[in-house]
Amino acid sequence: MRSIPLIAESIQPYFVLVSIALLFVFIFKEWIKPAKGFMICILVFIVLGILSPSEALNGFSNESIVTVALLILISAGLRNNFSIEPFLDRIFKKANTYKKFLGLMMAKVALLSSFVNNTPVVAMMTPYVFNWGRKNNISPSKLLIPLSFATISGGMITLIGTSTTLVLNGFLQKNNLPMLHAVDLLLIGGLVTFCCILFLLIFGHRLLPDNQGIVDRFNSNKREYLIEKRLSPNSPLIGKSVAEGGLRNLGGVYLVEIHRKDKMISPVKPSEIIHEEDILIFAGNTENIVDLTRSGVGVEFPKATRANEKLRVDVAEAVITHNSSLVGKTVKDAKFRNRYDAAVVAIHRNGEKLSGKIGNQTLKAGDSLLLYAGNDFNNRIDLFRDLILISKNQETLKTTVKDKTSLIIVATVSILLLALGYFSLFTSVLIIFSLMVVLKMVTLRNFKRDIDVNMMAILVFSLAIGQAIIKTKAGDIGAVWVLSLFESFGNIGILIGIMLITTLLTSFVTNVGAVSIAFPLAYAISERTDIAPAPLILAIAFAASAAFLTPVGYQTNLIVYGPGGYTFKDFFKIGLPITILYLIVVLIGILARYPMMLDMVT
Repeated sequence: MRSIPLIAESIQPYFVLVSIALLFVFIFKEWIKPAKGFMICILVFIVLGILSPSEALNGFSNESIVTVALLILISAGLRNNFSIEPFLDRIFKKANTYKKFLGLMMAKVALLSSFVNNTPVVAMMTPYVFNWGRKNNISPSKLLIPLSFATISGGMITLIGTSTTLVLNGFLQKNNLPMLHAVDLLLIGGLVTFCCILFLLIFGHRLLPDNQGIVDRFNSNKREYLIEKRLSPNSPLIGKSVAEGGLRNLGGVYLVEIHRKDKMISPVKPSEIIHEEDILIFAGNTENIVDLTRSGVGVEFPKATRANEKLRVDVAEAVITHNSSLVGKTVKDAKFRNRYDAAVVAIHRNGEKLSGKIGNQTLKAGDSLLLYAGNDFNNRIDLFRDLILISKNQETLKTTVKDKTSLIIVATVSILLLALGYFSLFTSVLIIFSLMVVLKMVTLRNFKRDIDVNMMAILVFSLAIGQAIIKTKAGDIGAVWVLSLFESFGNIGILIGIMLITTLLTSFVTNVGAVSIAFPLAYAISERTDIAPAPLILAIAFAASAAFLTPVGYQTNLIVYGPGGYTFKDFFKIGLPITILYLIVVLIGILARYPMMLDMVT
C-alpha cells in the first residue's frame, strides 16, 4: 500500500532543502551527532511520505557501501596480523632530516592510501610519525597535518582510495549513469597529489605551527594536561605549606588547583597549607605524570585509577575520535575501567584551560587522554570508533612464518584480481575478504571493533537524502540558483561553482554529506544545460575530498588534531593555500580531459 504524502508535492522540494540545511547546521554546531541527525532527517521524510521505507533503506544493499565496509575490515586484518614498526623503520632509515622524512612520509602514505582506505592509514601512521618527531626533536605539529593531507590527496588516485569515490559511484549506479573513470582519477589525482606534496615540502615548515612549549617553561614537546592526585595515607605533605612540601618545583608539573570538600582553591599560593583530604589538580607534561607519583612527595592517583597490583600496567596516550560514543559523556560516566581495562589519568584539550576533577570532565572530540592501561587494554580498545592510540609502552607484534605465508597468498590474489580486471571491484574485494576469513586474518572481533556503525549509517542515510533531493526535484531549485550565479561565466563558471559549494560542505560537515547534496545538484544542472555529467561528477569527487580547511571535515584531520596540539586556525592557515592549489590543479585537469567545458553555455 502506497502512503499518501502529508505535505503537498509543490512544497516538498523546499521542505527537503530546509530540512537538510537545518541538519547540517545542527551537525556543525555539534548539537546532534551526525548519524543520529541523518537518521532523524530520513525518519521525517518517511513519516511525511517524501520517501518510502524501501527507498530509505536501499543503501544497505548498495555495492559501494558494502565495499567500504569490506575495505576497512581488510585493512584491519592486515594491520592486526603483521608488525608495521620494523617495516617502517626500514623505510625511513635514511630519513635523518625533517625534509627527508617529511617528503618520504608523504609520498609513501599517499601511495598507500590510493589502495587502502585512508582513515586506517592515518590511524596506523600517527603513532609512528608522532614518536619520530619526538625522537628527532621535531614538533609533531610539523608532521601530522602533512600526514593527513597526503592521505586525503593520495586517496583520489584510485577508485578504492577513499569512501568519497565509492559513495559517489553508488549515486551514479542508482541513477543509471556511467561510473567514474579510473584513468581520470589516476591522471588528475596523481597530478594534484604531486603538487600538494611539493607545496608542503617547500612552504609547509613556514605555515605549520611549532607547538613546542605550550607551557612556557617546558623546553620541548610538552603538552598541558589536567591531572588529578590525592594525598597518600600519612603523606608528609599534610600540615605543610605548598612551598614547604616542594610542590612548586616538580620539573614540568604545576599545582594549579586544590579541591577541599566543596571548596576550590585557585590559584594556589605558596603559603597555602595542605589538608588531609585535599585533592590536588596539576597541569603538566605527559612524560612527568607517572614520575610525580614516584617522586616521594606523598601524592598518588585516586583509587579509581589505581591498577590491580597483580597486573602489568602501561601508560597509554589516546585521542577521542569525532564519532566516538564517549563524546558528551563525563569521564565518570564513560566507565573506562570496565570498558577498556584502563583509567583516565589526565586530559589535554588544546587551547582550553581545564578546571576541576578528572571524573567530572565532559569529553570532547579531539581530546587527548593519558590512560593507565591494564593487560586487557589492547583487546578492548575500539580503534576506529572511540579512541585512536598515539603512544603506548607495549611489545611489538611479531610476524610468524604462517603470517608471512598468509600475506603472500593474499597479496598474490589481490594483484591478480587487479591486473586481470575480470571481476567488478565489489566482487574482487569480496574474494579477498573471504580469503582472509578462511586464513583467520579477519575474525568476528574485527566486525565488532573495526566497523564504525556511525559511519556506515551516515553512508546509507546520505544515499537516501540524495534520493529525496532527486525525487522531489529539490536539486532543480539548487541548479537554478547555481546557474543564476555562475552561468554568466560559462561552463567553467558552473564547474567552479559546483567545486566551491562542494568544498565548503565537505570542510564544515563531512565528505559524504557534501556528496549527498552536490550530486543531485550536478545531476539537475546537467539535465538543464548542454553540459555532460562526467566533468561535473569528477569535480564533485575531487572537491568532496578537499577537506583541508578545518579539522572536522574529515576523519583523518580529527585523528591528528589532538596529538598535534592544533587549533582551527592552524588548519585554516595551511589548509587555505592547499585548497586553492588543489582546486586549481583539479580544474585544469578536468578542462584538459574534457575540453568541451571551455565552450560557453548557450
